[in-house]
Amino acid sequence: MFDLFLSFILAIIQGLTEFLPISSSAHLLLPSLLFGLKDLGLSYDIAVHAGTLVAVIYFFKSEIILMTKSFYVNNNDLNKYKTLAMCLIAATIPIVLVGFSASDLLNQRIFGIQSIALVNIIFAGILLLAFLKREEKKDLYQLSLYGALFIGIFQCFALIPGASRSGTAITAALLIGMNIKDATKFSFMLGIPTILGALVLLLIDIQKLGIAFNITYLIVGFLVSMIFAFLTIKLFLAFVEKIGMLPFIVYRLFLGLFLLLII
Repeated sequence: MFDLFLSFILAIIQGLTEFLPISSSAHLLLPSLLFGLKDLGLSYDIAVHAGTLVAVIYFFKSEIILMTKSFYVNNNDLNKYKTLAMCLIAATIPIVLVGFSASDLLNQRIFGIQSIALVNIIFAGILLLAFLKREEKKDLYQLSLYGALFIGIFQCFALIPGASRSGTAITAALLIGMNIKDATKFSFMLGIPTILGALVLLLIDIQKLGIAFNITYLIVGFLVSMIFAFLTIKLFLAFVEKIGMLPFIVYRLFLGLFLLLII
């Protein structure tokens, strides 16, 4: 019964933190640090990643349909969606290349709690600088392939636990002059191929290891992470222009300091 409750709590954490610029890896440490709770395993990781993936695909289903349509329908009105699709592809390439080339290093788990806390603080500071210096000259459909590639390269830092995938992508988008709402939107859409890639790697790993799983925990993890991820995306995009990045930056700084104090 307790493991069922744990699967519910961890799914909420995954759903909330996957798309907010606050580092999901830092938050997923907290249950074990504070309460000594166990890891539910690789199969559970797959379930919650699948849940967040379904949530983001469903939220952006209209844009995905138009981007797909732009490749086989000759219509000038769809050109901006074709450009957006190409930008998402360009921004995905760097993390795929770096992720595969550095996979052995990443699998060694060389990053401990202290390094995750420090990385969290450092990248919160970089996001703060990008937010304060933002110019907001470009919208989502004015993004160039070079700009998308820069975002993709910067997103590679998210392979370091504590950096935050959405946080690095939003930071890079702000640095090249995108407005805050579209920077966030691009970051969320960029999560689709990134999470999909991570999911494929997890599935490969679990197939090699032949790990047993509890179907109830997986269903709970999938559904809860999906619901909370969808709500997070919807609410954050609705209010990001009003609330900005400062609350999340301050929160990340305090979280990093908290982790340093309790280890």
